[in-house]
Amino acid sequence: MIRTSRSGLGRRAGHDLLIEVTRWAGNAVVVTGDPGKSSVTVTVETRSLAVREGTGGLKPLTDVDRAEIKRTLESEQLMHTAEWPTITFRSTSVTGTPDEFEITGDLTIKGRTHPATVYGSSDGDGQVCGWTTVTQSTWGIKPYTAFLGALKVADDVRIEYAVTDSRPLPGAG
Repeated sequence: MIRTSRSGLGRRAGHDLLIEVTRWAGNAVVVTGDPGKSSVTVTVETRSLAVREGTGGLKPLTDVDRAEIKRTLESEQLMHTAEWPTITFRSTSVTGTPDEFEITGDLTIKGRTHPATVYGSSDGDGQVCGWTTVTQSTWGIKPYTAFLGALKVADDVRIEYAVTDSRPLPGAG
């Protein structure tokens, strides 16, 4: 999930968005006895971003609004999904314990790669969740503006994840 927020004088007119990534693939190798040997890779299809909810604003978010936001997300000005169909993350280090951990890695968006740190925790029953913050302009994304800049999407967006189904590799101990 991607959470956006608004800024600017016209922020009351817009919505804070919850955007779901509907198509992605990932692989996590967790070595509990030696977290440094653990690794994570994730690939996200940029065209799979779907607006799930919009909070705030002067009026409720409509299906027409959702479709327009999706077109804007896919446009050359934002994600340019025709040119950059995927976002990737590849870990370079994992520290902590299975209960609380940090994954540092290379995040590639729109062909630009920069370091990112993902924070996470486990509830002990197999659910793993966490978050990171991405500053859009670092990856060449100009945050959306409207009303001559009076309404702006904040440059920082929060990425949240939850893994509810994990299984050991066959033969893993």
